[in-house]
Amino acid sequence: MSEDLTAPIDWLGHASFRLRGSKVVYIDPWKIDGEPHDGDLVLMTHHHYDHLSPEDIKRAAKPDALLVMPEVAAKKYGLPVGRVFAAGDSLELDGVKVEAVRAYNINKKFHPADDGGLGYIVELDGTRIYHAGDTDVIDEMEQVRCDIALLPVGGTYTMTAEEAVAAVRKINPRVVVPMHWGDIVGERGDAEYIRDNVPCQVVIKEPVT
Repeated sequence: MSEDLTAPIDWLGHASFRLRGSKVVYIDPWKIDGEPHDGDLVLMTHHHYDHLSPEDIKRAAKPDALLVMPEVAAKKYGLPVGRVFAAGDSLELDGVKVEAVRAYNINKKFHPADDGGLGYIVELDGTRIYHAGDTDVIDEMEQVRCDIALLPVGGTYTMTAEEAVAAVRKINPRVVVPMHWGDIVGERGDAEYIRDNVPCQVVIKEPVT
């Protein structure tokens, strides 16, 4: 059996993830169970409530955690933000590298390109993990280089499962983890569709509670 590159990746439901390694990185923490306070770095993709929740950020983050979010999110919530990011910005925190990339809708109104929504490429312990954020299939994906792609598949606010198949062709990751299904929008069938229609490995995670 081949190595499961996604073993250190906890899907917390919806678009929320915890990446475990030499550091702990949260992306869009939401509906966090308990108060783990283990996050060294917390990344937010945009300002919608199911991606930027002040209460869940406080539960996830260590007291000295670095918070990163786009400007529109920082303005809306007034959080003590460590870094305000735009696409193309990057940082390194004790060996963890983070690069922000664009995320936006092309055929719907929920995430306009000029809102500054982000995806993130996180390099943690030698593995490059791309969290696409709330996005459609966009040309910028052709520039993404990653081992693991966390891709929305639920439709309505993001690309559909069928469109996510096209995104995989642009990105060419080793592994895909479907997200943005099972809460608010999307069903398990959406995750299974991409699993059955791309040439790379697809790992359908169960939410960690």
